[in-house]
Amino acid sequence: MAKRKVHRRARKVLGEEPLALVWCGLRKDIPRPPKDVHRAAGKGRLKPGRHWLFYAGLVLAAVIIIPWFLVDKLDELLTSKRARQELLGRRADGASEPQRAHGDRHRLPEPSDDVFDGDWTLTAGRLLLRWYGQSPNLRRLLLLTDDRICLAASPGRRLSPTKADDFDIVTEFAHGEVRIHREPGQRHFFLRFSDGSWLNQGRLADNEDAERFLKAISG
Repeated sequence: MAKRKVHRRARKVLGEEPLALVWCGLRKDIPRPPKDVHRAAGKGRLKPGRHWLFYAGLVLAAVIIIPWFLVDKLDELLTSKRARQELLGRRADGASEPQRAHGDRHRLPEPSDDVFDGDWTLTAGRLLLRWYGQSPNLRRLLLLTDDRICLAASPGRRLSPTKADDFDIVTEFAHGEVRIHREPGQRHFFLRFSDGSWLNQGRLADNEDAERFLKAISG
């Protein structure tokens, strides 16, 4: 659960007590926008900033994983003939399924499947274009009040959701400009803006705060 200093900071930046708050983040990476759109928006960062230990970890993982990967691929080559035979057998058994599988591959993405609605000119798209320009950290603190929905961010790359006390509001909307929609039974939600765009939010940071927040938006 978020510590007192998180709530104290929230009261300070809002000027009032929040009804609910939760640290959340994008459920997937920001898709790459068209070059002209990205250039017009100032060519801002589209990925979170990483601590140097992250890159050191990647190098260490590569030293361990690449040899294992090569051995695994060699094993696949040695057993490929048997695998192809088994695959052909499964396809023969499932000959009645192709039409349904084809339909699944061409299913249009639902709001819960993607980061946003796909239109970079609308509110959600414009917000994504400056997402990491406001903070290199992927998390945002979502704050609810009686008449506002606010997103706050910490300026640092590293963040402790239960202890952060250096965040500021980077974006806010009146309740008439955005509403929060949660699909029944899901631990994520998306913001629906008045222009029809939407932004998917997940990666809820703290179980207790998350449950309280999800209960508040479902009531």
